[in-house]
Amino acid sequence: MFISIVIPTYNRKPILEKCLRALEKQQLTDAKISDYEVVLVDDGSTDGTLEWLAKHHDEFPHVCPFAQNHLGPAAARNLGVEKAKGDIIIFIDSDLVVTEKFLQSHADALASGEEELGHDRLFTYGWVINTCNFENPTSESYKITDFSAAYFATGNVAIARKWLEKVGLFDTGFQLYGWEDLELGVRLKQLGLKLIKCPEAVGYHWHPPFNLAQIPNLIDREIQRGRMGVLFYQKHPTFEVRLMIQMTLLHRILWGVLSLGGTLNERTLAPILQWLIDQGKPQLALEIARIFLNWYNVKGVYAAYDEFVKG
Repeated sequence: MFISIVIPTYNRKPILEKCLRALEKQQLTDAKISDYEVVLVDDGSTDGTLEWLAKHHDEFPHVCPFAQNHLGPAAARNLGVEKAKGDIIIFIDSDLVVTEKFLQSHADALASGEEELGHDRLFTYGWVINTCNFENPTSESYKITDFSAAYFATGNVAIARKWLEKVGLFDTGFQLYGWEDLELGVRLKQLGLKLIKCPEAVGYHWHPPFNLAQIPNLIDREIQRGRMGVLFYQKHPTFEVRLMIQMTLLHRILWGVLSLGGTLNERTLAPILQWLIDQGKPQLALEIARIFLNWYNVKGVYAAYDEFVKG
């Protein structure tokens, strides 16, 4: 198989450097993979990403860069698939640093999955481990909070190109944050594709340590995710999607109670969050912040749905 790794990026040059260097160090141990390329789509970055890559192009023989205006990750991934040469597409994010056996693990899982199932209606999904260790991201161990029940998520997934083309790629109507990959997953599920988990294909998802200055952007992202969730539900008006986007009475009650009706918010919890950060526990602080972040998300979902109903 010839593999194309499709990566959309937007203003993530420091961690993108680590991402691309890791992909140049792949150890291919058998003949399953004939070759591979890294299709990097710059989504209108303003941090000198393409200029840096042009200056260092000799270090990245597998990288094929492309550029577009800032249209969002769905459009960037679609362009990447269009430009890709491979019969297998692997999607990762530009803040993901993979291990040396990443490609081989996906290839092995695809081949063994096809042999076991007796057909090729499948895709593989690797582990994504969250870390805020920039210097050595691959040193992080797997945590319970890294578990994902998503059927199809583009953080670390390998799939035959033909299935993406058959379902029509990503819906570029998802221009705000969230859901474009899971929505495509619903269409793949309707085709009967089976998810094959591939924990050997590990990617370390880097993000900066949580601090209080990030909260306004995190709140805005949750509101955007709520709006895109309603678009997801418009396309697939099922109870399963309502559960995914948190548009149920259960979620409204759950996060309403946990946040004490919004009383536990970014202002009232700030002293506790800052204390945890000062104690060297930014991840725990972020998990506590999710109490009010999820409340903002649920409110965003219902606000966007009310707009949709009214017209």
